[in-house]
Amino acid sequence: MKIMFMGTPDFAQVNLQRLVECGHEVCCAVSQPDKPHGRKMELLMPPVKEYALSKDIPVYQPETLKDGAFNKVLEKYQPEVIVVVAYGKLLPKYVLNFPKYGCINVHGSLLPKYRGSAPVQWSVINGDKQAGVTTMYMNEGMDTGDILLQKAFDIKYHETSGMLMERMANIGAELLTETLEKLEKGQVQPVPQKEEEATKAPMLTKELGKINWNDSADKIENLVYGLQPWPTAFFETEKGTVKVFETRIIKENSGFKPGCVTVADNTLVIQTGNGQLEINQLQLQGKKRMAAADFLRGNKFERGQTL
Repeated sequence: MKIMFMGTPDFAQVNLQRLVECGHEVCCAVSQPDKPHGRKMELLMPPVKEYALSKDIPVYQPETLKDGAFNKVLEKYQPEVIVVVAYGKLLPKYVLNFPKYGCINVHGSLLPKYRGSAPVQWSVINGDKQAGVTTMYMNEGMDTGDILLQKAFDIKYHETSGMLMERMANIGAELLTETLEKLEKGQVQPVPQKEEEATKAPMLTKELGKINWNDSADKIENLVYGLQPWPTAFFETEKGTVKVFETRIIKENSGFKPGCVTVADNTLVIQTGNGQLEINQLQLQGKKRMAAADFLRGNKFERGQTL
């Protein structure tokens, strides 16, 4: 099967690599344009582009697909199927309708749950016990196409969204190759999504990471692990913003109000709206990430102090 691959980040690169290793004919790769990175704002290639070039696969990086200019690329390569994994743009109708086998998307949730750009993060933020991957036909909506195959799996204890995404990329790549094989043999029966069960997974913002100590310890901990590696959960102090990376829930309440420090001797424990939260690894603005005991040697907190 002649495949045009469209994707941008590491999650997509894993899928592209699996297709190549399985012997599929990837005629070209399409990714987002290179973007400036770091203090020097040097242009950085997306992982999909970097891998494709290493395998001598032609790469295209259109600024837009809306003007119809991309049709020349479609005509040149005549792909039988377009595989889309975390590409970052909605596909216009002329692209969707071009390939014989349609456009196939790999999405990081059990659709119709978590339609949108951050399904993996929201599954952790919301405290879900299970995540999954879906392959689907694409249409002009946001993750609204017919479902082809799905695979569910458990979210591990204290698994960050970054860790989950790495694991999911490999599971998704396996599901993608299975989907393509069954699609070519006519062994897949598309299933329409149930609109009444649809939920959204909107784009993440830095502001989302601000901890509200009135929330329960469970909810705050889910936020901590769901927002790693970006944008991370945080709280404010007189010395600046403190990012939180590792926590442990203490079910018993202390009698203090939410946001009050209950223990500040070699460990940092804070009362929440329900339960206490022990913070085990954190990072003060401008400093290195460190264990709570090391952090407290240079940053004093008093028992009863309100954050």
